[in-house]
Amino acid sequence: MNEDWMNQAYPQQQTVHTPSVSLGAYTARTFGWMFAGLMTTFGIALAGYVTGLIFYVTYIPYWYYVLLIAEVATVMFMSAKVNTISVGTARAMFFLYAALNGVVFSMYFLLFQLTSMVFVFALTGLFFGIMALMGRFMNLDFSRFRPFMIGGLIFLVAFWILSMFINLSQFEMIACTIGIFLFLGYTAYDTHKIKECYAYYSQDEAMLAKASIFSALELYLDFINLFVYLLRVLGRKKN
Repeated sequence: MNEDWMNQAYPQQQTVHTPSVSLGAYTARTFGWMFAGLMTTFGIALAGYVTGLIFYVTYIPYWYYVLLIAEVATVMFMSAKVNTISVGTARAMFFLYAALNGVVFSMYFLLFQLTSMVFVFALTGLFFGIMALMGRFMNLDFSRFRPFMIGGLIFLVAFWILSMFINLSQFEMIACTIGIFLFLGYTAYDTHKIKECYAYYSQDEAMLAKASIFSALELYLDFINLFVYLLRVLGRKKN
């Protein structure tokens, strides 16, 4: 996701305006949207597994890549149209992304034991909550860590692309460990950005509402990626 969407969406502040919601309420609303997205993903993933619909999806040629392209296209569209789309459209695109991700996550119910997934989900929530609190209340300059986090993302993307063509299974644990620490860092970073978005868009209620959705999407991605990497390390696969 383009993390510079905030810089291109509203280049100048021209008037002083007091937002209709406090920072605390705005932060709570952002995390509320993130939680709603997670529940959408979980609900669709569970429904696909229980009903067996996920098996029909796998009959579609290259289904995984089709879904991946659809997810990337959704995020790119949201980032490119941040100035022009309505708040309702931004919310719809966010839930569309969460729903597409739910189809992918149905496969995890087939691969991993349910008790193992529940344990990892709870652990993810604990780690995510700790880092989110750090990002919210610690007065650190998290922007200093951004180059390292971007470098980590580039490494992970390159690793998983190469693993499609070269057997790198012996290095997978290292990549997953890097992924865990990377998205722990992103959780604190993106939580801290909520305050910046609140101050930056305080003069425009519509942009403030859209910024809440974009921040929720970033936090959603942090949680999902953290969960996936923890599951790869700690999850128990079915026999």
